[in-house]
Amino acid sequence: MDDIVEHDGAVSCSDPTRRAMLLTALATCACLAAPEPSVAEDDQPGSNLRPQKADTLVFSEGDRAGEAIKPEDLKLGGPPVRAWPKDPKTAVIRKGSRLNELLVVRLDPAELDDDTRSRSADGIVAYSLICSHTGCPVTGWVKQASGDKLVFKCACHNSEYDPRESAKVLFGPAPRRLAALPLAITDDALTVTATFIGKVGT
Repeated sequence: MDDIVEHDGAVSCSDPTRRAMLLTALATCACLAAPEPSVAEDDQPGSNLRPQKADTLVFSEGDRAGEAIKPEDLKLGGPPVRAWPKDPKTAVIRKGSRLNELLVVRLDPAELDDDTRSRSADGIVAYSLICSHTGCPVTGWVKQASGDKLVFKCACHNSEYDPRESAKVLFGPAPRRLAALPLAITDDALTVTATFIGKVGT
């Protein structure tokens, strides 16, 4: 016990070999006690893929994040909800890329132009959340700058898009409309019928 020295109530080891062995043992125990790393949900195979045909739409935020969006969840005339596509076969939510997040809104089918109506599901339309100007998220649902209709608005540089006319640009610096995602209603769920129409983001 000659190599054990007390200092102010603490016990230290003066033998460098014994100290190294103790530290190694402690480190090993710490490693064994640590939980094994799991694969992050965003890194799952398919999570980065753009929305695919037959994907279902799920809420991307709030108390119901990850739950399937049903037509009755959407109020006629908005506001829009944010959504992710989900692979129904693997249950992987495609949230590995911010370019996959969507704005989904229910509108009166009679207000939609022919192209938009053909991609809608009973007036429900989906567009990329990513502004075509500098890639900010389009989060506003406000009265347009020069009219009374409610439209999508990007708060970064005030670009406005009309979801009734294929999200065409109404105001601001955005160079082109938002990418559209064709939808259908299948078994009371919103499903994707084709890949994005138009370029996503900038």
